[in-house]
Amino acid sequence: MLRWRIAIQEYRDNMAIVQKDGNIHKDADLMRRSPLPDNIDNPAYVPEAASPQIQIEGISVTHPNITFFEEVRKSYTQDRNCSIL
Repeated sequence: MLRWRIAIQEYRDNMAIVQKDGNIHKDADLMRRSPLPDNIDNPAYVPEAASPQIQIEGISVTHPNITFFEEVRKSYTQDRNCSIL
């Protein structure tokens, strides 16, 4: 109950939360119930895709040549907008 009270606290001026006894409240409170496990015994079970998903990770490291930095440095001196930097 506390979890839902926190989730809807921004609407607290427009609603009241009332706890009802189970004998009076005959409707199932589905939002409070724990979810069923995702296995073959669950009627809502969705099997994984036919082809397994493969996680691919990669790291790419580059080391620019020193001539690259020299060209950038040279272009700064030749560019009139960047020369004041």
